[in-house]
Amino acid sequence: MSLHWYHTCCRYHGKVVRIHDKFGNVHIGRIVHVTPTRVYIAPVGARNLGGFGYAFVGWGWGWGYGIALAAIAAIALIGLFW
Repeated sequence: MSLHWYHTCCRYHGKVVRIHDKFGNVHIGRIVHVTPTRVYIAPVGARNLGGFGYAFVGWGWGWGYGIALAAIAAIALIGLFW
């Protein structure tokens, strides 16, 4: 089953998706990297750091966070809905 999710994630690379895992969690973000065991998504939307924005250090989300392919129950492409 993981091979199926790997190819699905590769097809949706760079797109905003909603991933439902086997534990009931919902992850929404842009797929930024895919390995044979994990998919990495960067959250969408503002980071909401607060304050006035002076002296901001750093950029972006980096690799995002990883989700094990074996834990994925469903993936929905939400680019049309976003």
